[in-house]
Amino acid sequence: MNYDSHNISAETQLTLYKNMMKPRLIEEKMLKLLRQGKISKWFSGIGQEAISVGVTTAMSQMEYILPMHRNLGVFTTRNIPLYRLFSQWQGKANGFTQGRDRSFHFGTQDYKIVGMISHLGPQLGVADGIALASKLKKDNAVTAVFTGEGATSEGDFHEAMNIAAVWELPVIFCVENNGYGLSTPSAEQFKCEHIADKGIGYGMEAHIVDGNNILEVYHTVEKIRADIKKNPRPVLLEFKTFRMRGHEEASGTKYVPQELMDTWAHKDPITNYETYLLAKGVLNQAQIDDIQSGIKEEIETNLKIAFDEPAVTADTQTEMGAVYRDFEYTTIEILPNTETEELRLVDAISQGLYQSMEKHDDLVIMGQDIAEYGGVFKITEGFIDRFGKARVRNTPICESAVVTTAMGLSINGMKAVMEMQFADFVSSGFNPIVNYLAKVHYRWNENADVVVRMPCGAGVGAGPFHSQTNEAWFTKTPGLKVVYPAFPYDAKGLLATAIEDPNPVLFFEHKALYRSVRQEVPTDYYTLPLGVASLLHEGEDISIVTYGAGVHWALDYLKENPSIQADLIDLRCLQPLDIEKVYDSVKKTGKMIILQEDSRFGGVGSDLAAQVMEDCFEYLDAPVRRVASLDTPIPFAKPLEKNYLPVDRFAETMQELLAY
Repeated sequence: MNYDSHNISAETQLTLYKNMMKPRLIEEKMLKLLRQGKISKWFSGIGQEAISVGVTTAMSQMEYILPMHRNLGVFTTRNIPLYRLFSQWQGKANGFTQGRDRSFHFGTQDYKIVGMISHLGPQLGVADGIALASKLKKDNAVTAVFTGEGATSEGDFHEAMNIAAVWELPVIFCVENNGYGLSTPSAEQFKCEHIADKGIGYGMEAHIVDGNNILEVYHTVEKIRADIKKNPRPVLLEFKTFRMRGHEEASGTKYVPQELMDTWAHKDPITNYETYLLAKGVLNQAQIDDIQSGIKEEIETNLKIAFDEPAVTADTQTEMGAVYRDFEYTTIEILPNTETEELRLVDAISQGLYQSMEKHDDLVIMGQDIAEYGGVFKITEGFIDRFGKARVRNTPICESAVVTTAMGLSINGMKAVMEMQFADFVSSGFNPIVNYLAKVHYRWNENADVVVRMPCGAGVGAGPFHSQTNEAWFTKTPGLKVVYPAFPYDAKGLLATAIEDPNPVLFFEHKALYRSVRQEVPTDYYTLPLGVASLLHEGEDISIVTYGAGVHWALDYLKENPSIQADLIDLRCLQPLDIEKVYDSVKKTGKMIILQEDSRFGGVGSDLAAQVMEDCFEYLDAPVRRVASLDTPIPFAKPLEKNYLPVDRFAETMQELLAY
């Protein structure tokens, strides 16, 4: 292996050696513990230490790094106490996830590390968001994110690369090409000769680096990082290396030709570098012995701390309390002013978003066509004139990476609102919402200060791909909040609170109500609490529970049938759910009908009905009835759409239930 000192000081060369030796010795110990059954799983990075160590040493301690499961050297080079890492791997309370996740699936703001999730690709977009926040705050920081050659086949990789290039974000994409994605060789993963070639398609600078040469890794990253600070842009680095052990220990390496294993064994990054340092007189055998003995002693000392720590204990209240970041509504409550103006639903949402942008200087909104064009529904029309393109950002058509970019903004201390052009398109960003945003606080106490706006609903003849009301996809996912207003007043105040809330919120906006519903709305900024339903109509005969367009269908029905004395509850928020208000109504009337626009099976109404049957059974004088749209995709033609929607079936079911 050819080494060039690149004028790197002897002190730094020695530091690099120590930093590589530490993860190697830890790994060797972990492999022994794995065989003894004292840890559950291990993803070995033996043979790849130069990449993690070189990149991390070249970065500032205050710059974010997003590693993968073979990047132990990132954590040790950032000097995380070893007992905390060992507790993490044993699922104990001193671990960063307190037993809720394993391996390197965690982050820590104290050390500016954001760990991976098993889906791999989303963390690339998170790096984009962190870098975007750095660029907007002008803190002159660079973000480094790791991935493997296998993950470069994922859509998230391409989306994140594209966003970084278009927005000229200060990100170093570090791709560790170790030849195999689990057992699948690179030749079966992609056709281009080098992963670095992929950078060309994004107009991105790209380099190939010998990932086993610590001096080349360190020098390359140090040089590129310094240049990015002067000329912000993304850079793709492909580190050529090899995985000397299985994808994880249980998988082995039988699929790898022995000749290939032997070739790369001669390229070991530590033994080669050690030989070089000995030849240069930077290192001697006594120092090697001292370094290794010191690290081994540190390992044993910290292992004892971790082993002596008791096993984590389960407490249901603690676990339930960890799903969301604490949010005290009273600390942000702003009452409505007395001056009002008549607004349509679309205007109230626009005004609420505009006033939130004025209140929060750290709020960024992102979405397709939202800048000069103002969005397809004109919610953000004129915003760019007041807030500029830095905070009102048109995005490429890549929902998944925009969601993760929003997550990265949150990690780096900013707020984000993302507009799904249509709620139907959220399926393209579904993974990071339910697997990243929803779980991040429970896993490692990080909040996701993100609102995803969801224009939804039928009634406008838009067909199967622009008319879904898909709230049930998210109400069953712990960690998400789901808001679904039916009136302009509620929409403005609830949107303000959603943006104040540090937890991820899906904010549903019914398209058919945008310009058909009007109401007097306070002119100034105000908030409304999440999780509080609204009792719109009172009566003794029956409880009608609904939300969104269903509220207006029910109001129309009651107006046409004034003799029916009904409680009409507008849920307004589906998660958290004001179930007590529902219970109180059912206990009074003895009958309940649930009206939802979503299809019947698996919808919000199913859970509502189940909860009422479980907790209010003795108060019921009739079965709980659910009325919903057909269990079909939403059709386009108006006669078919009318038949699909539940309005007529609601009237029929009401009469049946009242007569029961």
